[in-house]
Amino acid sequence: MLSVGVTGNIGSGKSTVCSIFQWMGVPIYEADLAVKRLYSQHAGLKKALVSLLGADAYNSKGEFDTAWVRQRVFANDDLRSSLNALVHPIVFEDFANWCKEKEAENYPYIIKEAAILFESGANATVDLVIGVVAPMAVRKQRVLARDNMNEQEFERRVKAQWPQEEWMDRCDYIIQNNGELSLIKQVMEVHHGLTNR
Repeated sequence: MLSVGVTGNIGSGKSTVCSIFQWMGVPIYEADLAVKRLYSQHAGLKKALVSLLGADAYNSKGEFDTAWVRQRVFANDDLRSSLNALVHPIVFEDFANWCKEKEAENYPYIIKEAAILFESGANATVDLVIGVVAPMAVRKQRVLARDNMNEQEFERRVKAQWPQEEWMDRCDYIIQNNGELSLIKQVMEVHHGLTNR
């Protein structure tokens, strides 16, 4: 079974692209959702996070305080690197287990959606990579309209990711999400290519 990574910078539309693949019956492993689940369910990770970030990383109900952690981590590169070093190996293991479950279902390929696929080294856990790209102005407009985020926060998020120009050449497929080309048509072309490999 082929494993395919889908990545893209904030506001690129990678989640929209993955929803089209999912609509066509392709299983999607969403790394961001997996991380949130692991924050609350993985005892070893919880212990390590409290050690790294302090008890305030979890609220009084024992839930991971994403907003509090995000505020601290995006303002501190060293802390973000330490957090990623804890989280990424556990996500890789979780993805490998998920893939084993899907192998029995005979899908031609599965998808791992990850915003920082290359930055985290997760590209090594997949066979091929699809990059979703869009101009910065379009991405910024989408994010500010969609999320409860100001321009300063958007800029911080952008700086935490590699520019798309740095990773585009490493992708096996590129999907342009500039609002002009048909996303569905591009996804279907990639889907056809993947199912006929």
